[in-house]
Amino acid sequence: MHTQDFNWSLIRSFLAALDHGSLMAAARALGMHQPTVGRHVDELEAQLGVTLFERTGRGLLPTAEALRLAEPARAMADHADRLARQARGAQGVVRGTVRVSASQPVACVLLPAALARLRLAQPDIQVELVVSNAVSNLLQREADIAVRMLRPEQSSLVGRRIGQASIGAYAHRDYLQRRGTPRQLADLLQHELIGNDRQTDIVRGFAAAGFQITREHFGLRTDDLMACEALLRAGAGIGFLTRYQARRCPELVPVLPALPIPPLPVWLVVHREIRSSPRIRAVWDHLAQALPIELGG
Repeated sequence: MHTQDFNWSLIRSFLAALDHGSLMAAARALGMHQPTVGRHVDELEAQLGVTLFERTGRGLLPTAEALRLAEPARAMADHADRLARQARGAQGVVRGTVRVSASQPVACVLLPAALARLRLAQPDIQVELVVSNAVSNLLQREADIAVRMLRPEQSSLVGRRIGQASIGAYAHRDYLQRRGTPRQLADLLQHELIGNDRQTDIVRGFAAAGFQITREHFGLRTDDLMACEALLRAGAGIGFLTRYQARRCPELVPVLPALPIPPLPVWLVVHREIRSSPRIRAVWDHLAQALPIELGG
């Protein structure tokens, strides 16, 4: 294949199919017809000479080639968006303030690099970062854009799923050297466990696996993922953490990595009435490209 024959417009459909897991969802996100997205994916596979997705009854399963190509494809799309923004900038500079709301782990781990790149690309846009889990701040116009782990249910909000946050069990290597490494789920009950305070996700996860436990099984309890990370780094026990947090801490070791823990969906959310604002759209587009990279594809 010659470079001049490559159809760069197919990348957008490929990334949407990768992020959304089905042609129907990808078409909905792009505002296109499903057959068009499918044709784009087929054409890209033909041009590259590789299979990017396995078609299953549940949707699209990315191949190793698709995952390998995801990062350069996102970089290509990011450059294309930057070129388009620069072209629009020749007609008028996009400026103003955009208020972004996110939970503490997202605000402290995922967003800093993305916002740093945004400031380089859009120096006339200022960002106010609000650390909050409350969906109401969008409805009350206390924020312009939110990064959330739940799909918005309110009709006045528009959401786009941009990826998912994988979750696993982790412990400090020193803790494992001291107490031993669990080999099966039942072994965890013999360890110091860090669990939830008011939330019940971990208790329900154990129950689904056939283990009826209570919050008293957790000697340390917190609903704050940043606090959980700090406890794990202190060697306090075994706890559950997002992979994007754990991968920046080489001293944290995955425990029972085959545990079937459902990932958290990651959504960008905006109020319907303001999504067409040039400055909000510029930040929305940048985060939609940057955050999947920070999540790990």
